[in-house]
Amino acid sequence: MSDSTKNNPPDAANRENAPQDGAEKPQTTGPAAPVTPEGAASPADAPPEPAAPPAGAAAAPPKIAPKPAAKPAGAAGEGHKAPAKAAAVAPTGPPDPPPPADVAVPAFVAAVQQAFPDAGLQVSYWVGDWTVIVPVARLADVARFARDNPATRFDYCSDVTAVDWPARTPRFDVVCCLYSTVHRHRLRLKTRAADGELVPSVTGVWSGANWLEREVFDMFGVRFAGHPDLRRILMPEEWQGHPERKDYPLEGPGELLLESPQEWLKLRQADDEADVSG
Repeated sequence: MSDSTKNNPPDAANRENAPQDGAEKPQTTGPAAPVTPEGAASPADAPPEPAAPPAGAAAAPPKIAPKPAAKPAGAAGEGHKAPAKAAAVAPTGPPDPPPPADVAVPAFVAAVQQAFPDAGLQVSYWVGDWTVIVPVARLADVARFARDNPATRFDYCSDVTAVDWPARTPRFDVVCCLYSTVHRHRLRLKTRAADGELVPSVTGVWSGANWLEREVFDMFGVRFAGHPDLRRILMPEEWQGHPERKDYPLEGPGELLLESPQEWLKLRQADDEADVSG
């Protein structure tokens, strides 16, 4: 061990080489960190720059902002009001279109037409269904022919229904839906009747029409001449009005007497309580 080492131990040597307080520290040789102004984003937060395209690649075309759509011709400009919409008009009845020229009239429809050439029958065809529109006075005659004629043989009346067209005169459509179990074809007999006009009953042709005509009477108020038991079948006998009419009040017959719905509900509740207590 040298004399200098003996005289100056390592700890003392380090204390001699350490900078004193207030002395300038030696600068490091690495690059200085950039100074970021206060409130500015640091370089680490900045979005990365787009990579440069490879050599020889075609430059992307510049983006062009879309032009605003032009107003259609005749559009209302500023200060001009749009025309008011026309008020809805209640339909006056179905169109009952005639058969197209390329659709042949079937034999069972032609047979009815030939049997009543002067009755003013109208034939309609819509989405595959054939309808013969009959004057109300000839409904029973046409119905009996449709049942008995060998070309028609409509031995089953599947339904009797009605449609209310308040804006039309005559007001009601009465429709008999017929089916032949022999020939497996269908036909609808339709007649138009005014409010209060008697419609001939077809119960003498198809006895199953008895309850069907009662339902039409109950719901629409259409009366059938010659029906053996024309009375209500769904509503009580004392019921007021006919619920399937389009002018029937939504709250029932009490709406015609009481303007306040609360009063109508109180009456209904009172009736229920009376039934429970009784």
